[in-house]
Amino acid sequence: MGGKIIIAGIGPGSVEYISPAARAAIDNAKILVGGRRALSQFAVDGQKTFAITADIAAAVDFIRANLDAADVVVPVSGDPGYYSMLDVLRREFAPEIIEVIPSISAIQLAFARAKMPWHDATLLSFHGRCPSDEELFYEPRRVLGLLTDGTFNSQSIAQLLMERGWSPTTRLIICSRLSYEDEEIIRTTLGDSARSEAIKHCVLIVGGGDDD
Repeated sequence: MGGKIIIAGIGPGSVEYISPAARAAIDNAKILVGGRRALSQFAVDGQKTFAITADIAAAVDFIRANLDAADVVVPVSGDPGYYSMLDVLRREFAPEIIEVIPSISAIQLAFARAKMPWHDATLLSFHGRCPSDEELFYEPRRVLGLLTDGTFNSQSIAQLLMERGWSPTTRLIICSRLSYEDEEIIRTTLGDSARSEAIKHCVLIVGGGDDD
């Protein structure tokens, strides 16, 4: 294998939040392997493409079969270092042939919108999984940054956290459609969110208020 695997973060959604280095790698790619949204957004005529689906092994096989021809660029949502294909590719290929180009993650943008620091926050993902009780414990002034999906959403996660000791009055910030024109930031509480319509595929910031 003579080429490299370049994993490039494409940010939380809008092209304005992609790092210039990541955009350049994607634009100059001869071979592009990514999710359907990424390919529809970035692929151009002349690039050889492969869509990543639930069959991750097929994507890995395609990358392995094409590395002799050219570098393979893999655009991933958010930042490659946070719940992306990087984990899979590190297990399948030598680190010497992997290059990672960071970009802004949805978590970063959510905390920016909330005007909150996140150096002491606990970052967890409910995307296709549920963190353990040990990860979700309550303590005063604790802050959580959470990725969600369709099942684990603003309503169900609020209910789950209250069952694990968080107060209904705990501050909750719901960040949906981040970076898009219809972006919405909702400031509420766990109790109110548990009784409200579910918001899916968003970022939640829990806690951090004076009384939390």
